[in-house]
Amino acid sequence: MSNDQENLKKSAKVHSEKLAKLGMELSEVQFSYKIEEKPSKEYWQKRIDDFKKYNEIGMKYYNQAYSLMNLVNKEESQMFLLRTSKFHQFGLILIEIMEKIKENPSIVDSKDKQQSQWSREIRDQITEHGNKCLRYEMDINTSFREFYEKYLKKILE
Repeated sequence: MSNDQENLKKSAKVHSEKLAKLGMELSEVQFSYKIEEKPSKEYWQKRIDDFKKYNEIGMKYYNQAYSLMNLVNKEESQMFLLRTSKFHQFGLILIEIMEKIKENPSIVDSKDKQQSQWSREIRDQITEHGNKCLRYEMDINTSFREFYEKYLKKILE
């Protein structure tokens, strides 16, 4: 094995170990995008805090995945980086929506027949953006798994 290949293998293993550690952290702080109709500020503050923590670790995880991918294929790693950036943007929007709900938690009460159009729109937005985040996260993970199978599996064996 050439020096370059050996260095690539060592570097890939280091990145892979860091990625595995972050993956374990991420699995410990799991976040459910499912919206519960809980009209309390405390509940929504906890949701915001939980999502921020999950998103922070998730972004570290995806940045580590990018670093690993970048060792092997710069072009595909750049596309992956763009995807993670978009996922981060979706997360920021989701946080903004949750902040609005925290300020007026009755928004999420679907049984309230007196709700304004604004409340219904906010409720629809949280569902829509939660689903976007979930789908986008699944797409990013699928993209990385395909990349791993195609390029990294042989190197890391």
